[in-house]
Amino acid sequence: MKIIPIFFYFILLSFFACGQQKTTTQVKSSTKIPKTTMTTDTKFETATLGAGCFWCVEAVFQRLEGVEKVVSGYSGGFVENPTYRAVCDGTTGHAEVCQVTFDPKKLSFQDLLEVFFATHDPTTPNQQGNDKGTQYRSSIFYRSPEQKATAEKVIKVLNEQKAFPNPIVTEVTDFNNFYGAEDYHQNYYNQNSSEGYCRIIIAPKVEKLKKIFKEKLKK
Repeated sequence: MKIIPIFFYFILLSFFACGQQKTTTQVKSSTKIPKTTMTTDTKFETATLGAGCFWCVEAVFQRLEGVEKVVSGYSGGFVENPTYRAVCDGTTGHAEVCQVTFDPKKLSFQDLLEVFFATHDPTTPNQQGNDKGTQYRSSIFYRSPEQKATAEKVIKVLNEQKAFPNPIVTEVTDFNNFYGAEDYHQNYYNQNSSEGYCRIIIAPKVEKLKKIFKEKLKK
């Protein structure tokens, strides 16, 4: 199988954590992952991914070519129809996630995971920067055996090549539920880009995304 670099370089993951806490975690620029074959199926596929604050995750995935829709919400819990307050209290078991609808002819699931692992720290359990709690855990809720296999392969390669100084703790879990977050959480960065949190935390992520994954962005 042909092997090509998945990242030209990675930035310090502190820029991609939702909080402002500094971290020394970096990813090696030499990390390589065997590419999987792009499917020719015309139907859309869905990925459910958690990487900290869903405002940040949403802003990143919305800008990828092939992504049709991104919805912020909650997955992996045991309470029906959870509220944001309950999820933040840690009483529902849910993670903040984004449900990404994408065209596999333009963007593969592995492509999504490349961006996913580049834009958060998957080695810190239940934490991204200053955001702490089980709702901020790194998580992949797979929807098919193929998604599970791809996720496990990517994690295995990243760990073997020591892309991060610490082992990846991302949960790879069978998808069991998704509840869309409250309306004010949807399309948050695009509608509130002038707010302090967006300018300080999310905007630098978006700019770094444009530099690292220029070829994957919408025109």
